[in-house]
Amino acid sequence: VHLVESGGGLVQAGGSLRLSCTVSGRILDLSVTGWYRQAPGKQREMVARLTVGETTRYSDSVRGRFSISRDNEKNTLYLQMNTLKPEDTGVYYCAADPNGVNRWDAWGQGTQVTVSS
Repeated sequence: VHLVESGGGLVQAGGSLRLSCTVSGRILDLSVTGWYRQAPGKQREMVARLTVGETTRYSDSVRGRFSISRDNEKNTLYLQMNTLKPEDTGVYYCAADPNGVNRWDAWGQGTQVTVSS
């Protein structure tokens, strides 16, 4: 499976961005899809996950501000990010765990999100 992210950019604190991830193939064939991010000098961390059954999971740092969703017809995964903070800055990656066994085998190339204070 091939994943391509878009929608990153520079935004002021308090602003919003929406990331998109286009999946080659049928997104409903992937048990779990999600978004990870990596800030400069830090390890990659999970931001949000969405199962094929539409169960969501968020990291504590973004819960209530970010929302993960998908469009099944467009085979696209989204991450709506509101009330952005400078600490949200990083490279955001779309990823897939096709069999739902916590093996994230597919990754996009990443899109940069920069939040200025």
